[in-house]
Amino acid sequence: MQAITVQDREAGIADLTLTDMPYPHAAENDVIVRVHAAGFTPGELEWPGTWADRAGRDRTPSVPGHELSGVVVELGYGTTGLTVGQRVFGLADWTRNGSLAEYTAVEARNLAPLPADVDHTVAAALPISGLTAWQGLFDHAHLTTGQTVLIHGAAGGVGSIAVQLAREVGARVIGTGRATGRDTALALGVHTFLDLQADKLEDAGAVDVVFDVIGGEILNRSTALVRAGGTLVTIAQPPTIQPEDGRSVFFVVEPDRNRLADLAQRLRDGRLKPIVGAVRPLAEAPDAFAPERRTAGKTIIRVAED
Repeated sequence: MQAITVQDREAGIADLTLTDMPYPHAAENDVIVRVHAAGFTPGELEWPGTWADRAGRDRTPSVPGHELSGVVVELGYGTTGLTVGQRVFGLADWTRNGSLAEYTAVEARNLAPLPADVDHTVAAALPISGLTAWQGLFDHAHLTTGQTVLIHGAAGGVGSIAVQLAREVGARVIGTGRATGRDTALALGVHTFLDLQADKLEDAGAVDVVFDVIGGEILNRSTALVRAGGTLVTIAQPPTIQPEDGRSVFFVVEPDRNRLADLAQRLRDGRLKPIVGAVRPLAEAPDAFAPERRTAGKTIIRVAED
């Protein structure tokens, strides 16, 4: 089969190559998925799991990409809950070969059934962004109706989903980002948008929840905005400064089949719309990683036709 691989950590993006790889093995509780569409995170070549397995052993050449949508073609020993021929979407394991391949082995529990009327391209844009937004807002920050949430990167992959989920629950949403994301964020339903390059972050005022995807100085300055009893949630880095009368949480997204199924239903109902930017073939995946190639919305790699 063909896959995008990387094996030189120092070379990074320059080492991404379309190569022939062996067909994957389905371990116990695995399924083999014929990948139709895949998503990736631009910074994942910096993640330890890209280069080593769970035991810390070198696993290169490795296949990046962790979001996928496709069809089950094989079941591993003992696998239950899914069937051959079933449409699925979800997350590939962080420390195993990923989704930028024609076929990949995935733990069945990391996948959810995909309704026939949801396009693979749209589904592949949802797993990391959707689960991250949900877990950050509700599992960690416990956002509820009537509260105010500040969402950094409101027009980005995670932020755009977080805005939609927060609006649906009845929260007041302040979004931040670059000026180029203003119209997108306002269309998604933010009540106020702050341009981080031109506006004062402190103008947001006190909020119940901060959802951070940026880190660094923005993360540090955001702690002062958390009102008493509030929560700062970040996926960028462990916070070094704590809210005075609140709490902070750093987390890494976890697979959740039931929540994926719920997100898919929201797609069908029109309550949730991932922002898909460029759609490119597998051979162009290395080029899509390059920072200068970033486009509005999430870039999806189409591996196979529906």
